[in-house]
Amino acid sequence: MGKKGQIRKARSAQLRVELDELSGGTSLSRASSASLGFSFSFTGFNAPIEDLTDHNHLSDDDNQAEDIETGMRKKIIAEPTLPIHLKFQEVKYKVVVKGVTTTTEKPILHGITGSVSPGEVLALMGPSGSGKTTLLSLLGGRINPMLAEGSITYNETPYSKPLKRRIGFVTQDDVLFGHLTVKETLTYAALLRLPKTLTRNQKEERAMDVINELGLERCQDTMIGGSFVRGVSGGERKRVCIGNEIIINPSLLFLDEPTSGLDSTTALRIIQMLHDIAESGKTVATTIHQPSSRLFHKFDKLILLGKGSLLYFGKASEAMAYFSSIGCSPVIAMNPAEFLLDLANGNMNDISIPSELEDKVQMGNSETQRRHGKPSPTDVHEYLVEAYENRVANKEKKKLLLPIPVNEDLKSKVQSPKREWGASWWEQYTILFWRGLKERKHDYLSWMRITQVIATAFIIGLLWWRSDNSTPIGLQDQAGLLFFISVFWGFFPVFTAIFTFPQERAMLKKERAVDMYRLSAYFMARTTSDLPLDLFLPIIFITIVYFMAALRLSAYCFFLSMLIVFLSIIAAQGLGQVIGATLMDIKKATTFASVTIMTFMLSGGFFVNRVPVFISWIRYLSFNYHTYRLLLRVQYDRVPPSIHGITMGNGMTEVLTMIAMVFGYRLIAYISLRRMKLQSGA
Repeated sequence: MGKKGQIRKARSAQLRVELDELSGGTSLSRASSASLGFSFSFTGFNAPIEDLTDHNHLSDDDNQAEDIETGMRKKIIAEPTLPIHLKFQEVKYKVVVKGVTTTTEKPILHGITGSVSPGEVLALMGPSGSGKTTLLSLLGGRINPMLAEGSITYNETPYSKPLKRRIGFVTQDDVLFGHLTVKETLTYAALLRLPKTLTRNQKEERAMDVINELGLERCQDTMIGGSFVRGVSGGERKRVCIGNEIIINPSLLFLDEPTSGLDSTTALRIIQMLHDIAESGKTVATTIHQPSSRLFHKFDKLILLGKGSLLYFGKASEAMAYFSSIGCSPVIAMNPAEFLLDLANGNMNDISIPSELEDKVQMGNSETQRRHGKPSPTDVHEYLVEAYENRVANKEKKKLLLPIPVNEDLKSKVQSPKREWGASWWEQYTILFWRGLKERKHDYLSWMRITQVIATAFIIGLLWWRSDNSTPIGLQDQAGLLFFISVFWGFFPVFTAIFTFPQERAMLKKERAVDMYRLSAYFMARTTSDLPLDLFLPIIFITIVYFMAALRLSAYCFFLSMLIVFLSIIAAQGLGQVIGATLMDIKKATTFASVTIMTFMLSGGFFVNRVPVFISWIRYLSFNYHTYRLLLRVQYDRVPPSIHGITMGNGMTEVLTMIAMVFGYRLIAYISLRRMKLQSGA
């Protein structure tokens, strides 16, 4: 206790001094963020970033302990932690359930009241379906507060968009790019989210600081992984998600079940880390499903929910005493969390039954209820809600009326309308471009995909081996090859591009929710980062097929054919992006794309010579049609009449139409993303 207790007391005293100074408005420069060991202040090093990646250059435990105790390590603090007191009173929330003929409202939360202050960890507990995640999302601004009733304030002011920059929100699902390493993931987050006042090197150092503080040094060069990619462990993934949020030094940190799926030791380490984060002056709130007894005692405050109603709010250490005072106490030794969840579920096994509930059992109409001597879950729920309202609720509501120790300057900082991006538009585009290239190169350049294209090219080359266009039959065969090329390199990119936005929807919503980048920068980066990867395989394909089939042997014709195929691919990509961005559902998008491509192919000028007038306009929307005509124009100076009676000019009309498709489809895709209203942003 001796030395360790002194360190903790000193740290707490320092925190109180800092908070006093902050609330007085005299100094904001001393607020810091705490570290996993004893302080989450994001420390900086004089060594360059290359040295930080080398395990041999990491400081040893003795030096680190000395630095922590003496406070001699340099700190890179872009902005001090702004202490935010969170209060919520009588919060109610309903969802609209639309049926076939009727629309009903389903209440999720029934008047929840509570508060949490800097330096505290608030746990939201309750059985599945009790409203924990909904309440957390409301407090974190992930659900429009206008849809809820009641009051939610941050330093006595309502939620506003500038608050997004001060809130970290870790979702239950780990939304990460599987092919990026831990270091790359946190570095990209630092480059995009940290303010412009920091240089690139300082942002990279901040990312390394977070890696060190979260204990991720050993796996920093390991890919995150996913369903089909081997990567880091579940606990490490969760720490990376937390690192993505604490890298900006948030004032409020919300976490949705951060320990789900983790073993007890890893879960304890995560909760201890949250406790250390809170000690630095941050406000932490987390949902928790069924914590161990050791985890439970790490929480400062507790909210127990049952069927959307508040069963308890107060200090976690006083929860057992409160329920004992209303006649509910464990008959056997139990984990406090298990006891509370049993109560919230209405399960009174191994729990003493209050006299009021015993009377209800005796007077109950249910024979089963009287025989077992146990109250129904509904009776238990009603009793707990009524007991809390009568014994505790008024006292807690009175506490919320007390003014919090912050001055008007701090309130104005919370409400500051000034919106600042962490990087310029061009920097956002560049960072997102390289991130996208690194993430998707593994899929685009996989051996399976390369083998598929090369095998298809050789099969086609053998089927059209040394094709001869000197005879009408040979001419028809060669025209069939050109049409197949136009269809294949229209079909392939469409079905690659339709997955673009639906697959990244969760990531896009998560990153846009915190104003990580402009939607326009993301769209341009996402669109252009696919081009180098999409154009690599066609080069191999065309080179093999062109010379095996003995098409027009001229460098001019070869490269012109290649450019036409490239133009077709870019136009097809745009169509795929439109379908994906508009529907945002992979199954629907795939079905719609199949019908569209089939229609474009049939109207492409090869299968049908005389298309009825009322449907002939479709061919002008088909990039297959224009690509086929251009390829014919390149191979034959004058298209022979025997090829379906096609007449052509100089091909400029087809080129301009394809260019219009390239930009037009992408513009529609961007507008579709805008209309999704993921989050506001320029």
